[in-house]
Amino acid sequence: MNGQSVGTTILTRRTFLAATLAASTAAMAACGKPTSVNPATDPIGAAEAARPHTGRTVTAALTPGPADIDLGGPVARTLAYNNIVPGPLIRANVGDELAISVTNGLNHPSSLHWHGIALRNDMDGATPATPNIDPSSNFTYRFSAPHPGTYWAHPHTGLDADYGLYAPVIIDDPAEPGGYDAEWIVVLDDWTDGIGSSPQQLYEGLRPISGVGGHSGGMPGMPGMPGMPGMSGTPGMPGVPGVGGVGASPLLGGDAGDVSYPFYLANGRIPAAPTTLTARPGQRIRMRIINAASDTAFRVALAGHRMTVTHTDGFPVVPTEVDALLIGMGERYDVLITTGDGVFSFVASAEGKNALARAILSTGAGAAPDPTFMPPELQRRVGTVGVFTAAPEAVLDVSRADVALSARLSGSMASYDWTINGRPFEDTVPLTVRQGQKATLTFANTTMMWHPMHLHGHTFQVIKPDGTPGPRKDTVIVLPMQELTVALAADNPGVWMMHCHNTYHQEAGMMTSLNYSP
Repeated sequence: MNGQSVGTTILTRRTFLAATLAASTAAMAACGKPTSVNPATDPIGAAEAARPHTGRTVTAALTPGPADIDLGGPVARTLAYNNIVPGPLIRANVGDELAISVTNGLNHPSSLHWHGIALRNDMDGATPATPNIDPSSNFTYRFSAPHPGTYWAHPHTGLDADYGLYAPVIIDDPAEPGGYDAEWIVVLDDWTDGIGSSPQQLYEGLRPISGVGGHSGGMPGMPGMPGMPGMSGTPGMPGVPGVGGVGASPLLGGDAGDVSYPFYLANGRIPAAPTTLTARPGQRIRMRIINAASDTAFRVALAGHRMTVTHTDGFPVVPTEVDALLIGMGERYDVLITTGDGVFSFVASAEGKNALARAILSTGAGAAPDPTFMPPELQRRVGTVGVFTAAPEAVLDVSRADVALSARLSGSMASYDWTINGRPFEDTVPLTVRQGQKATLTFANTTMMWHPMHLHGHTFQVIKPDGTPGPRKDTVIVLPMQELTVALAADNPGVWMMHCHNTYHQEAGMMTSLNYSP
């Protein structure tokens, strides 16, 4: 079940569960939970022992390294896992032990962060909880996954998240009713490396030089430069295509991002050469949509279809029908569709950037639409975080809080000095909780940019403005000049990163940690 390709075939639920249910049943009959561990002397081990365990081990091997990747015509010399983009699909059941061996083929230290999985702290794949992997060295991540859902893996080192280093991770619950015939995993990305400016060049262009901002915020009122690849709106620093003003988005409360990319990809392919999912008319398909981009939110829709949203960031919501979805970096949504008869574009419009990624659903005769086709569904009912409510079984008890935490998001385009609570990461004062506490966390965005905020090792309950529970998530869009409060249970001890999932904001300092105190 490991190392599967993504996007060109469908995996029937019946086929997959027949194998995994049998394996899990046999394993659970042979093995119980690990021997209890003293939480006073080994709190991380005790938390791991309390998770479900089947006794089954799922193995995979990943090698990050230089690779020539065919994006569907253009070939990019970049960094990737096992020479493919996206990297190999990793799949397991709840309670399985994952043993993922990573051999670092890069010329600098790397890591593998398991985005969204509430795993043991010392396997999180982000320093200081897990040491980075030196070049030519190997490390095996070993952990169990306590919750089913759609997750992904990526490095947590420098700007490496804006290369081809990402892979989908699916954790299944064999007992889940499901109600679908097949599955379609779609991983979205914004792409520059090996085609346009490198991520390092983009970052240097965003940073101030001699007091002049690298973003349009430092040069207000300048005209755009139409027709130049990689640029939109107002220009950025000379000689750094892609850095500059990006269009506005009402859904994102203003500027859509900092970088205009040469390409936007769905399952590693440009819109002119999309992957195709072949199915039959009338089938119910579960789409798992992952935004692995660094600076781009996508508004997604499937032409000729409505989508029923069933999960956000792995956790079930009250099923909600929409025509389109807004997905920020690091977020994942699961939706159900009932296939029509024909050839349909699944379009991921790069929000505010006048570009798109796409994949094709084919259930009958016909030609694929033009690569620039924008389905009308994109302008109809757009699902955003405030639309959804956690399913009853996913609701956290938020009736009381032992501690109120706050994260003030600040910074500016001109100086590109993004911070949390007034401090960059190298000077951060961690947020603190104690094991067993219930906490609220309020994100107060004092900037003119939106920020997809991600907390490692936990899921949280979004609290709607009227105090009612929203969806369970681990990454959430915080709009400019707005506050958003979430609730969480402090049940996973360790040192956990919390940061903006815009790669460039994170690198510029918008990161802190949530630390468990004795």
